[in-house]
Amino acid sequence: MPYPDPVGSRGAGLAALIAAPVKTVIAQRVVSLFNDRARGERPVRRRPDGWFGPRSMAWQVHGDVTAMMVGGIAGLLLQMLHPAVLAGVWDHSNFRQDMPGRLRRTARFIAQTTYGSPEEAQAAVDRVRAIHDRIGGVLPDGTAYAASDPTLLAWVHVTETTCFLNSWLRYAAPGTSAADQDRYIAEMARIGVALGADPVPRSRAEAQALVQAMRPRLRCDDRTREVARFLLTQRARSRAVQPFQTMAMHAAVDLLPDWARVMHGLPSPVVSAPLVRAGTLGLAVAVRWAFR
Repeated sequence: MPYPDPVGSRGAGLAALIAAPVKTVIAQRVVSLFNDRARGERPVRRRPDGWFGPRSMAWQVHGDVTAMMVGGIAGLLLQMLHPAVLAGVWDHSNFRQDMPGRLRRTARFIAQTTYGSPEEAQAAVDRVRAIHDRIGGVLPDGTAYAASDPTLLAWVHVTETTCFLNSWLRYAAPGTSAADQDRYIAEMARIGVALGADPVPRSRAEAQALVQAMRPRLRCDDRTREVARFLLTQRARSRAVQPFQTMAMHAAVDLLPDWARVMHGLPSPVVSAPLVRAGTLGLAVAVRWAFR
């Protein structure tokens, strides 16, 4: 019987000893991105009895931090192309001072509805609906808008859902079957319906059709470009997180459909795309390692 290699064992133990603090630092930095410690927020505890459960696609897709961050930013860039969504941000938020807070609140809502108890998920939805009920106004062309408009909510829902899925396919599981992609869209319909969206797609084909149907309503003006600039150029709260955030911003622009990138006036990442994708994949691997 071969004896264990004491040198090899010491080497493995030393590597683990060195790696442990690095993993802790990465994990802590990521947790701080999505939880406001000043408010006592902690990561949402995963509950198997929630709206979806451990075997769901939602648990898989929403569990990859890097893919979710990239998809979330791309989703916001798409959403603001709708004049009413833009007006809601422009008229009723302090995006210039608190863009990171907006991203954090969106991430927390997704975590609560995906992983929380049924009561926690419903409470998160109720809070968002109460906010929507208070938001409304008049567009520059004189058209009235309301954040609770089912069609407007449908646009927000479909852009968010498809961007999360597209980012998952690019940076986490490119081999995901068409059936599982449809299953994810169908699962997410529960959140869309709960928020009051209509229509709500239940397959990838339906989601793509809804996006195409909404395109004639989309616009990009000076206000759109200003909000997008604040989103894409914001500084991270700490220097350690800045490279992660900067890479995610570039990856989000790269994730946009060509027509949306053209509307925003953003440069085509034909040359930089391979570097951006390779760098983002590297970050994704590092983050998964830190949380493993």
